[in-house]
This record gives sequence, structure tokens and C-alpha cells, in this order.
Amino acid sequence: MAPPLVAIVWLATASRVLVLTLSLLARLLFRPYDTSASLHPPCLSSPSFPPSASSSNSTATATAISSLAVWDGVHFARSAECGYEYEQSFAFLPLLPASIALLSRSLFAPLVPMLGYRAVLVISGHVLNNVAFVAAAAYFYRLSVLILKDSGAAYRASVLFCFNPASVFYSSLYSESLYALFSLGGLFYLFSGARTVAMIMLALSGSARSNGALNAGYICFEALLQAYDAAIQKKRPMALVTGFLRSTFVFLPFFAFQAYGYLNICVHGDTDELRPWCKAKLPLLYSFIQSHYWGVGFLRYFQVKQLPNFILASPALSLAVYSIVHYTKLLHQLFQSTSIHEQIIAIVDGRLVEAHESSDVATVLKSEISTGLHNKKQGNTEVKKRKSVAASAASAASLDGNTSTGRIVGDNKDECPLLVLPFILHLTFMTFTAFFVMHVQVSTRFLSASPPIYWAASRILAPARGGSCKRWGYFIIVYFVAYILLGSLLFPNFYPFT
Repeated sequence: MAPPLVAIVWLATASRVLVLTLSLLARLLFRPYDTSASLHPPCLSSPSFPPSASSSNSTATATAISSLAVWDGVHFARSAECGYEYEQSFAFLPLLPASIALLSRSLFAPLVPMLGYRAVLVISGHVLNNVAFVAAAAYFYRLSVLILKDSGAAYRASVLFCFNPASVFYSSLYSESLYALFSLGGLFYLFSGARTVAMIMLALSGSARSNGALNAGYICFEALLQAYDAAIQKKRPMALVTGFLRSTFVFLPFFAFQAYGYLNICVHGDTDELRPWCKAKLPLLYSFIQSHYWGVGFLRYFQVKQLPNFILASPALSLAVYSIVHYTKLLHQLFQSTSIHEQIIAIVDGRLVEAHESSDVATVLKSEISTGLHNKKQGNTEVKKRKSVAASAASAASLDGNTSTGRIVGDNKDECPLLVLPFILHLTFMTFTAFFVMHVQVSTRFLSASPPIYWAASRILAPARGGSCKRWGYFIIVYFVAYILLGSLLFPNFYPFT
């Protein structure tokens, strides 16, 4: 059998082929509800990379390819081709447009004379996002093994991620794939100890989607663990300073883009009258656009006519709430049964005994060891003591008494490591925002890159479970399959779907 990581890569690839095939079939068999995506007005200013003057630029093939950009994909493709021309276009962050523009001018540049620049942009976006999703699935598996210490649960959760209900967006001209890649990859490297790489990847996630800036919270959590460890060793808590600087770096791309919008619209804008958000004490363009153009705001979506959208989002929200409640209970049990001090020491040292007894887990647990362990002259005694503490913490966390499997979250027992805590806090905030503030139907894709949803679902789908868990497992499978089919049918044809 192939190693689990290789199997996940193949499954992720197969899932993209499936979704793309279904989407293309739906586009061929059904007439799009809105055909305006095929309209292509010229840029307000001359693009920096003009399309070829070849007559093939207006061929049916080029037009068909260009029309594959639907919904938000139209805005991403327009921004990549013409830059940020309108105020509302600043709602779409620059990583995806910049990436597909770069690909279209380099790797796919030979196609421009045949298809035209816009069609090549769409092709670049689809190739980029599908490749990015496969890489994101690999990082999802590695992160899940790192956090759960259970390759079985990690594998099941990763399979669910490969076939998640928002799959169609990960294979379209949307920013979900890039966000998932840099978010999941950044979290893997953060909790593996590669903090600089993590900082860069998490910052990139914030330039893909606005909620990527929230990933700074994980850096703060990890910095608090390091600061606690330093305090125990009676050292200066420099981790708090470095954690603050790294968190600031994660926020930087998002706020830099807001500053770019302010300069373009408020300072160098062509209109005589200053836009209202320019006069605010904190001129945040993104929040103004969401409120003014899309009606986003607290309880503003609570209308009777939006009831179908609440129903559409209910499975994703229900699974998110279940995940939050489930892991909150397990964390409460953990805090009652195990010393938090021992848990923190075990996390910082990366020396949980069970994890190293599993070769698959050991592959991804190459984390940094605190600097005190590198002092050979004075630290040998401390190493032994801390290793003993880590071993006892791991033993306490293994309620089923099986220390040879490397499992902390097992198939038969509900257990939970401390590192799940920041994921649950993050998911709680995201779920609250999705339900009370955003267009609720967006919840399906907005929450689709949150690992605890799949971790909790994998627990329900564990082979050893039966009864009600088995029935809920069938519901989860039906939900995932139905939304893949429904999304592949509706979304490419410009019908509403999340």
C-alpha cells in the first residue's frame, strides 16, 4: 500500500479531476442562468500586458474559456488583467490576481497569441488553484498528524477535506485554494518549529483572503507557550516580543493593501468628492465595501426572504457547532485530568513519547527544541527532567492505556491534545461571524478550510463506532456528496450556490 501522504495526494488529484469533469459536463448540458460573464469590456486604462492582436482572440474557444470565470472569478480575472479599476474591486485581495497574471506572462505566455490574454488568465487560475489544492491537502494531512497524533484519524479527516462540500470553489477562479495552501502550510510549519517559514506563509494567506489575518492568533498562542516555558526556566520571555513581531507581519499584507486602496481612491482618485470612508478616523476600505456594496453587517441578513440561504448553510454551520462543542468538552476534561504545565512542556519540547514511536508521526514532528536544551554543560539534568515530564503528560493523555500506537485522539476513546485549543477558538469566531454578520450561505466555503470540522467528522466516521455515530456518519457522507454534485451543477452555470 502507498504511504498515507502519497495516498492523500492521489485522492486530492482525483477529487479535482472529478469536480472539473462534473463542472464541464454541467456547463455543456445546461444553459447558464447569467451569460454576462462572457462580456469583456476594455480596461479603463491600457493594460500593462496587452493581448495579442491576433484574430483568434475572439474565437468561440477563447470566449468559452473566458466564460468559465463566474461570480467572484469575474472580478479576480478583471483585476489580474486591468488592475484595480473600481472601488468595489478592492474587496478581492491581490494574491490570486497577481499570481495568475504572473503565470499568464511567463509559463502560459505562448498561449496568449492563440487564445487571448483573458482566456489565458482563466486557464492559469484554474491550473494554479487545482495544484494548490493538492498541496493544501498534503499539508492538511501532515498538520492533522502533528496535532492529533493519530494517523488514522488524520487520514480520514484528509479524505473528507479532499471531497469537502465547497470543492467546486477549490477548482474555480476563487481564492480558497491559495488561502488553504498557505494557511494549512503555515500552521504545520508553526507547530513544527519552523517559525519564519510559518510567518511568511500565514502572511500570504492574509493576502489571499481577509480572514487570513486571523491566523496571527496561532502565532500568539505559540508565543505564549514559549513564554511560559521561558518563565519556568527563569529566562527572559523574548518569545512574547518575537511573537508580537511575527503576528504584526501576518497582518501586514492585508493592511498594506488597504493603504494601497486609500492612496488610489482617496489621495489620487479622479472624483471631485471624497468618498465617505476616506473621512473616517480609521479609513478601512474593505469593511466599507462589504457593507456598502454587499450589505454585510451584524444581523443585516436576518430576513425572511433569506431563509433558503440559512437552510443551505445549515449543514456546514451544524457541523462547525458540533466540532466546537465536542472539542470544548474534551478540552475541559483535559484540563481536569492533566496538568497544563506538563502539557505545555511536552508541546514546547516536541517530545511526546507516543508520537515518536509512530514512524509516520515522527516524519512530521521535527520541531524545534527550546534553547535551554542546547546547553550541554548546564542542561543535561534539565533535559532528563523535561523528557520525563513530557512522557508523563503523554501517558496521562492516553486514557486507553495503549502507548504503542502513538494515538492521543483514538478511534474508541475521545481524547484531545492542548494544541486543538487555538483551532477551536478560531473556528468559534469564524462560525459566529458567518452566522450573524456575513451572507450566511457563504459559510460552506468560508469554513471549509477549518481543520476541526474534518477532525470531528472523522471521529464520527471511525470504524469502531456504531449506533447514532454510524447514522450521523451516513448523513455526513450524503451531505458531502450532495454538495459536490449540487455545487458542480449550479456554480459553473451562474446559479446561486453559497
